Amino acid sequence: MNMVPELHPLFEPITLGNVTFKNRLAMAPMTRSFSPENVPDAAVADYYRRRAAGGTGLIVTEGVGIDQSAAIGDGSGTSSRIPLLHGEAQLAGWRAVVEGVHAAGGKIFPQLWHQGVFRIEGTGPYPDAPSLRPSGLWGPDGGFSTVSRDYIPRVIQPTRPMTEEEIADAVHGFAKSATNAKAAGFDGIAIHGASGYLIDSFFWPQTNQRVDRYGGDMAKRALFGVEVVKAIREAIGPDMPILFRFGQWKQQDFNAKIAETPDELGILLRALAEAGADAFDASTLYFSAPAFEGSPLSLAAWAKSLSGKLSMAVGGVGLSENLFASFETGGAAVENNFFDAAERMARGEFDMLALGRALIADPDWPNKVRRGEPTLAYSRDMLGALA
Repeated sequence: MNMVPELHPLFEPITLGNVTFKNRLAMAPMTRSFSPENVPDAAVADYYRRRAAGGTGLIVTEGVGIDQSAAIGDGSGTSSRIPLLHGEAQLAGWRAVVEGVHAAGGKIFPQLWHQGVFRIEGTGPYPDAPSLRPSGLWGPDGGFSTVSRDYIPRVIQPTRPMTEEEIADAVHGFAKSATNAKAAGFDGIAIHGASGYLIDSFFWPQTNQRVDRYGGDMAKRALFGVEVVKAIREAIGPDMPILFRFGQWKQQDFNAKIAETPDELGILLRALAEAGADAFDASTLYFSAPAFEGSPLSLAAWAKSLSGKLSMAVGGVGLSENLFASFETGGAAVENNFFDAAERMARGEFDMLALGRALIADPDWPNKVRRGEPTLAYSRDMLGALA
């Protein structure tokens, strides 16, 4: 297949753990909620297969509810359509997804997800289960910060803090679902530790004000995430790769920070790496944005430098608008910013590049870009169907 020479870095193979990807392009995890009764069906399998057939080396699935009673429940009526990673029907559905991706030449990781502070009381598969929050807090002062009420109409009343028994149960739930993922044939595990969800809410001082061993300085706030990674590593063995997603911004506050300095971030990332994480997925609104004042380095570049592990950049790749700007405008035009991404990858800033809305708009994006062909623009209306 012909290839645009400047884009060669994006299409080189790369190995993570015992898995080799045919290129450096990944499908970013994106919640779709099209799995009836929490079971991924043939339409879901075809959705992921098409992206693998279109040239994407690694598929990271949408967030998948772990085997813990309060993992999901959003109060909007979509909880029954969020896929789970426990139950015979669910695992059979995922086996079909995995087989389709493998047949199309791709690799696939499930993103293990616990909604944590965003899970609404009385909803989800287990409505009687109490929602889990490190300190019972939803976000800054129990209210909204930089996110509009139109975007996230969440229940934000404080709840009680998690007990240590509940913390242990959540850790166990992640490990059980990782075991199920391995049995279903997945190639690795992705962990959602960003966007204000459960793991991230332990990292963030605004939502973690505990005074026990899980709260305080960064090393203590990292402990829950470290325990999750350790439990998953023990469950799946030494070779199956673990990709950990982290980020500064939160749905509660786009300007939030879990780390004020690179040194503070390094404490977190090195602890997660020592626990068993093989690579870091640096969640940002724009892949090349500088992460800290005084340095041009992106968050993915800092992740690689601080942890010594592979890193993946994400945010606005191939499009003119970042994620939340596109909610306002209704879409995003094509932008060839992937040439910049290729240059950064060639310089060693990061190792992989994840695509989100660009792959919703155009399943064949990698093959088209490789050949120098035009890709399709993104429209918010595309979220209404699994195409």
